[in-house]
Amino acid sequence: MSFPRCALLWARLTVGRRAGQRAARCSALGVHAGPLPGLLGHAPALASSSASDGSKTPNTSLFVPLTVKPQGPSADGDVGAELTRPLDKNEVKKILDKFYKRKEVQKLAVDYGLDARLFHQAFISFRNYILQSHSLDVDIHIILNDICFSAAHVDDLFPFFLRHAKQIFPVLDCKDDLRKISDLRIPPNWYPEARAIRRKIIFHSGPTNSGKTYHAIQKYFSAKSGVYCGPLKLLAHEIFEKSNTAGIPCDLVTGEERVAVEADGRQAAHVSCTVEMCSVTTPYEVAVIDEIQMIRDPARGWAWTRALLGLCAEEVHLCGESAAIDLVTELLYTTGEEVEVQRYERLTPISILDHALESLDNLQPGDCIVCFSKNDIYSVSRQIEVRGLESAVIYGSLPPGTKLAQAKKFNDPNDPCKILVATDAIGMGLNLSIKRIIFYSLIKPSVNEKGEKELEPISTSQALQIAGRAGRFSSQFKKGEVTTMNREDLSLLKEILNRPVSPIKAAGLHPTAEQIEMFAYHLPDTTLSNLIDIFVDFSQVDGQYFVCNMDDFKFSAELIQHIPLSLRVRYVFCTAPINKKQPFVCSSLLQFARQFSRNQPLTFAWLRKYIKWPLLPPKNIKDLVDLEAVHDVLDLYLWLSYRFMDMFPDASVIRELQKELDEIIQDGVHNITKLIKISETRKLLNLEGLSGTLKSPSRRLRSIKILGSKAAEPPSPSASEIPLASRLVQQGLLTPDMLKQLEKEWLTQQTEQNQERTEPGLTSKGLRKKKKEPNSE
Repeated sequence: MSFPRCALLWARLTVGRRAGQRAARCSALGVHAGPLPGLLGHAPALASSSASDGSKTPNTSLFVPLTVKPQGPSADGDVGAELTRPLDKNEVKKILDKFYKRKEVQKLAVDYGLDARLFHQAFISFRNYILQSHSLDVDIHIILNDICFSAAHVDDLFPFFLRHAKQIFPVLDCKDDLRKISDLRIPPNWYPEARAIRRKIIFHSGPTNSGKTYHAIQKYFSAKSGVYCGPLKLLAHEIFEKSNTAGIPCDLVTGEERVAVEADGRQAAHVSCTVEMCSVTTPYEVAVIDEIQMIRDPARGWAWTRALLGLCAEEVHLCGESAAIDLVTELLYTTGEEVEVQRYERLTPISILDHALESLDNLQPGDCIVCFSKNDIYSVSRQIEVRGLESAVIYGSLPPGTKLAQAKKFNDPNDPCKILVATDAIGMGLNLSIKRIIFYSLIKPSVNEKGEKELEPISTSQALQIAGRAGRFSSQFKKGEVTTMNREDLSLLKEILNRPVSPIKAAGLHPTAEQIEMFAYHLPDTTLSNLIDIFVDFSQVDGQYFVCNMDDFKFSAELIQHIPLSLRVRYVFCTAPINKKQPFVCSSLLQFARQFSRNQPLTFAWLRKYIKWPLLPPKNIKDLVDLEAVHDVLDLYLWLSYRFMDMFPDASVIRELQKELDEIIQDGVHNITKLIKISETRKLLNLEGLSGTLKSPSRRLRSIKILGSKAAEPPSPSASEIPLASRLVQQGLLTPDMLKQLEKEWLTQQTEQNQERTEPGLTSKGLRKKKKEPNSE
């Protein structure tokens, strides 16, 4: 061995020996040896500060451990073994097990942010690292050797354990920084441009069809400059068209579309946009925020909060339910802005009928049947067609052009179509000439946090929004009526509509791309989905705010996690609005991200090939649903094209393609009853037993369950004729998959019983000759 190398090893050995001797002396005196200098740094201060500032304890189940690979053979050889001796793995394992069981070590770990879960995970990783490495760092090798010879205390492993724990859980080293980044308190301070001016806030409060939005829009039209922020593309389009028709140049900005009306491409003084797209840096004279009560929306509420606090306008007009007045007043109290409330009454009367429709034979012109599932829409449309009537159909996943075409068809007094079948998509965004709203059901399917399907009655706010579409001031019907399809639901409807609307308690917030980037700087190896979880867990909000649900964002993040993208690009892809229930749309997001990562532009030719254009008109309901999914994919392309113009270069051509597809879908919806009939014939759609009269028993059971009744009414004679399996599926007690599984198990059981009957010693009745077993069958 060379002299320089020998000197180096001896120096390391001396340091290690001193550490071991110091630990042994402390152990003998019953005093815990403090952390080795240079290993723990300022960690105790970090640990104590996070506990002393009153912040909540983090949910450590969100901390995903990183993998630290064991060390392979070193080019310098095993220096620790040269200085001391090779380690006995069995001895080392005993030392590590003793270290793990030490109560003092566990308590000390808690002081550094390692609860029982993290301590266990860190120890498993630490032990594997020690036992599987070919050679260890000199310092830890020496300490382990000294512990074997009782020259050091087992507690002296703690600094090395903590160093390893911070490698696999980097969040331990930066908790305070993460808390500062995710501090969402005092949101008004995020918008300095708005705070720099004195804004006048006017809240136009009233029910549906009270003229509140009309008065706000008149202010918008008369202003020198203005911005309209709506909840839907349809509403943004409506104000865009009205403004330009009135001779007021107005641009359109939605997630998927930009329309500039000025010939030279300059920005017009007025702009109509969806609320997510509004600018909080452009100054306006008047701003209108429609449907302000959506500030409570679990997923989109952040956009209304941002517009309310951030719009840089001299006058801000808010339109919405009175339930939002108190919250808005409280939020703006923190900015020093007062809220002027203007209240409106409904312009036309509306009444709840004392009788239900009970049969589709009792339909009248101007009726709208509101369903909460596509199957119900298909069933009702089919039954109406059987009665020789024509109906228009509107539901959420239809393209905007198709919705407008169906609304125009229903509103046209010269069109034979006098009935509308729709979902709650008619609640806003469409002007419809409805005389009577008929709730086909009051139960709306929803999905809980666990992904399980739940059936719950609609809220008072939802019921009022839908019922208010009847008898609108601008329609031919000057009086509105509301009822239910089934007699049993009528009392529940009256109860829902007569309840006071609960005041809105909190407004939504959402982390920005900049905040997530700062999080990623501290946790560079953490997935985007996990970053979001940790951000939400660490976030601090005032009592008047909440962090919006980010499940859709996380779904997209996990979907494209394996694709190499920069964090900012990945974030943008994850904010793209997609319907995660549509497999083709989800796979398209994945394909778009993959093409992007390869730096291959998504051209018109590529997209045509991908969606297999040209597409044929739908021949059945499945074809129609597939076309709707393709329309959503084109929407996704257009949305991304405004964020990455060079990679999605053919937006204008794709928009023309989308218009062609919209016409194909319109034709399909126009002939929807024919598609339903074909689908039933080919067994692509099962509508058996879905009629309104046949569904009443299940609805009665649901209503009774909701109202807390202990006894359910017996089913009506008509219901008893339906197969038991169909009734259980209708009531939500069985799913089609469960039904198939039961059928499979029943057939297996029957086969086994048949085999038993043929075994020797059994009679034809299946009873053994020597020993009778009654009820064996």
